[in-house]
Amino acid sequence: MDVKVNGKWCEFSDGATVADIVDAMGGPRQGVAVALNGTVVRRGTWDVVEVPGGASVDVLTAVQGG
Repeated sequence: MDVKVNGKWCEFSDGATVADIVDAMGGPRQGVAVALNGTVVRRGTWDVVEVPGGASVDVLTAVQGG
């Protein structure tokens, strides 16, 4: 299935979860927030929330500046 991740279309297996998408990005899970179709997904539910085909997923990383 195709999912738009941070504005770019990517292909994932049917039934992919938010955790699968975050892990596919290759970064750490700490300091990351995820929105699925504009709604924030609580970290504790990433392993059970399935992402539907055609969805938009935004994976945001906290950045410290100064």
